[in-house]
Amino acid sequence: MGNGDSPAQVELIIPCRPEFVGVARLVMLGVASRMRFSYDEVEDIRLAVGEACTTSVEWAERNRRSDSTIVLRSEITPDKLTVDIIDTAGSRKDEADSSDDQDKEDLGALLITLLVDEIKIEPGPDGTRVRMVKHVGQR
Repeated sequence: MGNGDSPAQVELIIPCRPEFVGVARLVMLGVASRMRFSYDEVEDIRLAVGEACTTSVEWAERNRRSDSTIVLRSEITPDKLTVDIIDTAGSRKDEADSSDDQDKEDLGALLITLLVDEIKIEPGPDGTRVRMVKHVGQR
């Protein structure tokens, strides 16, 4: 990393399919464990990433985008971990959106909100970017 001023970045691209969500969780476990997070904080990050990826997979299935991908981009600085989860699963606007699906989506977002310090969801026509930030030593 050189002089330590520039953040380290780890990037992973996976198929937007259920069997690869575990791979994303494992990578985040590896990244977060190398930081000064407690065991519980590492677990929170792993769970939040899993939840965000699972939501992407569900939208890919709903939008019939079996060939879509998820880019997991993490930026590591001494005091925080920023994770971007960018999918090409299509739009998350569903005309026939049943309130049940919306509840599930809101529950997922709520869970992530409880697990990380900051979350920002940016929906687009071709996919969604979820940015999560976890600060070191906030607990």
